[in-house]
Amino acid sequence: MKMTTYFCALALFFGFSAQAQDIDVELFASGFNSPVDLQNAGDERLFVVEQGGVIRILNPDGTINPTPFLNIDPIVNSGGERGLLGLAFHPDYATNGFFYVYYTDLSNDTQISRFSVSSDPDVADPGSELQMLAFEQPFTNHNGGCLQFGPDGMLYIASGDGGSAGDPGNRSQNLGTLLGKLLRLDVDAPAPYIPADNPYVSDSAALDEIWAPGLRNPWRFSFDASTGDLWIADVGQGSREEINRVSSTAAPINYGWRCYEGNAPFNTSGCASADNYEFPVAEYTHGSGRCSITGGYVYRGTEYASLDGLYFFADICTGEIGTVDSSDNLTWVLDTTQPWSSFGEDVNNELYAVSLGGGIYRIVDLLLDVEEQVAANAFTWYVDQTTDQLIFKSTGNSLQSIALFTINGAKVLDLDNLDTQELSVSKSAYASGLYIAQLTTVSGGVQTLKIVL
Repeated sequence: MKMTTYFCALALFFGFSAQAQDIDVELFASGFNSPVDLQNAGDERLFVVEQGGVIRILNPDGTINPTPFLNIDPIVNSGGERGLLGLAFHPDYATNGFFYVYYTDLSNDTQISRFSVSSDPDVADPGSELQMLAFEQPFTNHNGGCLQFGPDGMLYIASGDGGSAGDPGNRSQNLGTLLGKLLRLDVDAPAPYIPADNPYVSDSAALDEIWAPGLRNPWRFSFDASTGDLWIADVGQGSREEINRVSSTAAPINYGWRCYEGNAPFNTSGCASADNYEFPVAEYTHGSGRCSITGGYVYRGTEYASLDGLYFFADICTGEIGTVDSSDNLTWVLDTTQPWSSFGEDVNNELYAVSLGGGIYRIVDLLLDVEEQVAANAFTWYVDQTTDQLIFKSTGNSLQSIALFTINGAKVLDLDNLDTQELSVSKSAYASGLYIAQLTTVSGGVQTLKIVL
C-alpha cells in the first residue's frame, strides 16, 4: 500500500501537494452527497453519513451499496451546520443491532435516537426509532454533532453552545442546560439513561447527563483505541482552534469556554480562576486562511508503523491536515484543497479523511521504513523477447503480491497469495507505454518499479 511513485502520481492527479514527504491521502471512493461522518460496525464495511439524512455502506473494494443503510431525510432539517451529523454503533452491535444517530429535527432542535438493523444486515429499519434525548437549539449554528462510545461502554455526545457568536447566553458554563457540553449516557440502562457515576448527579442545580462543560462547538471528538484517552477538537470563535486531550476517566472537567478561547482569555466576567479550567494541549491561530478545526483520531493501525500515536486533524477552510504527537507538538503535514468534514477508522484502525465535497480518502505513509526497504529492494523485471513474457524476479524474499497500474492510476493487474521467486505475465495483454508496478514480499516489504513496455 506504500507505493511512493504511484501515490505521488495520484497526488498530482488530484491536486494535492505534501508538505512532508511521508503523509498523503489516497482517494478510496467518491460520489457521496455532503458526507460528514464515517464509522465502522466492527466489520469490514464503512458507513458514510450524508448530511441530508442518509447513511450509505462503503464496501472494502470501494463500491457503494445502491440501497442506503438508513434514509431519514423526511425527519431531518439539513443545511448550514444542521442535518444528520453523527453515528455510533453499540459495542454489542453484532448481537443487538442497535446504532445511534445525532440529527437536527424539523423544529431545528437536536435529537439523539436509537435505530435497529433489519433482517437484512445492509439495511436498517427506519421505523425502529427510539428517541432518547432531545434539546432545543436557540440558533442554527454550533450544533455539535459527534457521538462515540467510550472505553467504558457509555455513549458520549458533544453539543455546541447554542450558536450565534461569543455564547451570548453563557450556556456553555451553565450546568442547567445541555448546550456547550460533553454528555454521557448509559444506553443499556432504563430511560433517562443516566450513569450513576456522572459527575453532577448529586448536584440539584445541574443536569444529570453532563460529563463536562465549557465547550463551544466540539464538532468531532474521539477515543484513542490504544490508551483510551479522549481527544476533543473544539472550534474556536475568531482567533484560535483548540485540541484537548484528557484521560477518558477524568471528571469533572471544565474546558473553559466562554471564559477562554483556547489558551487566551475571551470573556472572563463571572469566571473562576484559570486553574479551574482544562486548557488545550495544542492550538493554532486563524492566520493563513485557517478558520475551523475538524477533529480526527490517533492512528493505531498496523499498516504504517511510523504514524503510530499521531493524532490527525484538519482545517476545513484551508484543506490542511495536521498532526499532534505524544509531546503535544502540532505539525502541518499535508496541504490539500479539500474541505475536510471528518475522519474515520475502519475495523483495523486504519484512518480515512472525509471531504464534504463527496470523497473518502485513506491516510497513507509514502515512505518505507528501513527494514521494509531492505526487504523489498530485491525485485527486477525484464521482457523475455523469445516468449514475449514480462518477468518479475526476486533475489531475496518471495513475492507475495503484485499490482500493475497505468500512469493515470488505472489498475490493470492484481495478483495475491503468490509466494514465488519469479512471476511471468503475458506482455501482449498490455499496450505499449509507462506502467507502475507495486510488489510486496511475504515479509511485508514493498517496492515500486517503473515499467516501460
